[in-house]
Amino acid sequence: MLRYLTAGESHGPALTAIVEGFPSGVTLDVEVINAELKRRQGGYGRGKRQTLETDRVIVDSGTYHGVTTGGPITLRLVNNDAKLERLREPAAPRGGHIDLAGSIAYQTGIRQVLERASARETAMRVAVGGLARLLLRELGIEVFGFVRELGGIEAPPVALDPGIRDASPVYSCNPEVDPQIVSAIDAAREAGDTLGGVVEAVVTGCPIGLGSHAQWDRKLDARLALAVMSVQAIKGVEIGLGFEAARRPGSGVMDPIRYEADHDPGDRRFGFRRPTNNAGGIEGGTSNGEPIVVRAAKKPISTLAARGPSVNMATKGEAPASYERSDVCAVPAASVIVEAVVAFEVASAVVERYVGSSLEAIRAAMAAMHELSRRHLDQFWSAEAPGGG
Repeated sequence: MLRYLTAGESHGPALTAIVEGFPSGVTLDVEVINAELKRRQGGYGRGKRQTLETDRVIVDSGTYHGVTTGGPITLRLVNNDAKLERLREPAAPRGGHIDLAGSIAYQTGIRQVLERASARETAMRVAVGGLARLLLRELGIEVFGFVRELGGIEAPPVALDPGIRDASPVYSCNPEVDPQIVSAIDAAREAGDTLGGVVEAVVTGCPIGLGSHAQWDRKLDARLALAVMSVQAIKGVEIGLGFEAARRPGSGVMDPIRYEADHDPGDRRFGFRRPTNNAGGIEGGTSNGEPIVVRAAKKPISTLAARGPSVNMATKGEAPASYERSDVCAVPAASVIVEAVVAFEVASAVVERYVGSSLEAIRAAMAAMHELSRRHLDQFWSAEAPGGG
C-alpha cells in the first residue's frame, strides 16, 4: 500500500510528510519536486506569503545515493515565516473557514485549528505528488493540470500543452482569455474580494484495470474524488462529463467502442478505441485506457480584505471577521495541487495492482499482466468460448 501522512502548521517550524510503500529503484530527482513547488507558489493573484517562502524539499530518509530504497521516505519543507508562538488569537471567526467549528470541536482557540487547516499544508502534498510523478513517468504515465475557469470566465484549452500553460499568468491553456481573467483578479483585489474557479487534471498513459468494480472503496473514481475533495477550498469534483451527464440522454453520454485490428502489440488499450471520452477514462470504478479527466471547483478564499460580518468571541456582539494575510486568487495554485493529489492516487492504484517492492518488479508485473490480457483476448473471446459464437 502506498500512503502518506503530513504534519506541521502554517507558521510552525516546518511541514513534514512520511511516504510509506514507495518502491525501491526510483531516482529521486529533487529538482523535479522543487519545480512543482515553485509552480504552486506562482500564479496571478497570490499574496505576500509566497514572496517570504522559497519552498525546496529536504529528503531526510528513504534514499541511498539519490535512489529510493523501499523504506519510508521523509520529506520536509522549512517555513521561513515561522512565527506561530508570536501570533495573536483572532477575535472574530471567519465565515467559510474552520475557525468557529474547529474551536468548538477541539475546545481550543481559533489559532490552534486554523494553523493546521491552512492551505499552506498543500505545499507538502505537492511535494508528495512530485514524488509520485517520478514513479509514474518511469511507467509512461503523465499527469497534466491547468485552470479551466476563473471568476466565472471560461478558458477551454486550445491544447494540453505545458508550454502554453506555463507561459500563462493564471496557468490556463487559452492565451486569448488570460487578459480578461487578469483584469477580473485586479478588480477583485480593488474591491477587497476574492475569486474562485475550476481546475482540471488529465492523466494519460494509464493501463486498463486500475481500481476495481468489486468493492466501493477500491473504485478509482471514488478514490480520486476523495483525494481531490480533501484539498482545501475544493467544493465539487467531476469525472469526465460530471454533472453534464445528468442533463443528457443516455445516447449523449455513452462512449462508443471501436476496434483497430492493426494496433501495436504493446498498445495499452489492446486496439480498442473510443471517439469520445465522456466517462473520463473510468468505467465501473476501473480505468479503461482512455485519458482520466478530473475536474474540481474551488471556492473563493473566505479571508476577505473587506472583511465580512461575524461575532466577537469574547462579547458575542457583532464584529467584522478577523483578517489573516491571504491571496486574492489561488486558483492557479489549486491546479498544481489537484494535479499532485491525482498523481499520488494514480500511483497508489498502480502499486496496488502491480504488487512489487521495486520499480523493476512493477515493470515486470505490468508486462506480465499485459501479456495475460492479450492472451485472454486472443483465446477466450473466440467462437468456441462460453457465450461466444
